[in-house]
Amino acid sequence: MLQHVHFISGLPRSGSTLLSALLRQNPKFRTDITGPVAPLCGAVHQRIAGAGEFSVLFDDERCARMLRGVFDSYYADVPAGSVVFDTNRSWTARLALLGALYPCCRVICCVRDIGWILDSIERLRAKHPLRLSKLFAPQASESLYTRVDALMNSDNGLIGSAWSTLREAWFSENAQRLIVIPYDSLVASPQATLQRLYRELDEPWFEHDFHNVEYEAPQYDGNIGLPGLHTVERVVAHRPRQPTIPPDLFAKYSNSHFWAHPELNTRSVAIL
Repeated sequence: MLQHVHFISGLPRSGSTLLSALLRQNPKFRTDITGPVAPLCGAVHQRIAGAGEFSVLFDDERCARMLRGVFDSYYADVPAGSVVFDTNRSWTARLALLGALYPCCRVICCVRDIGWILDSIERLRAKHPLRLSKLFAPQASESLYTRVDALMNSDNGLIGSAWSTLREAWFSENAQRLIVIPYDSLVASPQATLQRLYRELDEPWFEHDFHNVEYEAPQYDGNIGLPGLHTVERVVAHRPRQPTIPPDLFAKYSNSHFWAHPELNTRSVAIL
């Protein structure tokens, strides 16, 4: 049975893969790119607590055991005493549930300005012009602006849905479970950022190697038509570049990074 579980969530293209690659250096930690536990829990929860005929058989205690059982089964190979970091952008929509399952858990949210997230996705597309990404329906892939509209859809867009649930979590009563890591902080000051993260998690410091970080998931990335989506470069560093998307798109979402405004941090969320 898992005892120590935390979660990695937040916005896409904002450093969650880099963070996982770094945390994996610590032999006590178990983490990976986005996994299936969140949708599995959602499906099980709907069956046992939804409108089905068997919901009357599941009180809160049994429901919690069933959902923790999903974690225990998926991570059955994890050695005792390990700390699991499960990654999925949808976890921010389930803060109260996660607190009920694992009262000591924290949800680490990687964030980045929306304009640079859009730019990062477009750069990946341009590197592989013969591939068609599953991120977009055929009718939404014809132009940059239709792709951006699809990505920013709050119901099912890659960025919009994650931004919406992050904002929901940020203002919720469970917001103090959040640990927000801005992308620029992680790549510009990786050691200081991780040291603060360790303190937030109450874990003893492990000496990470920021000049020897490598990770890739070619099968996963190839399947969705964006090779290199989860490739991490060897040396952690800030790499300035010119944007490839029009300035009006940067301007359109320039006020979307609510985590950067102290007056909006009404729940005193930890920002590293």
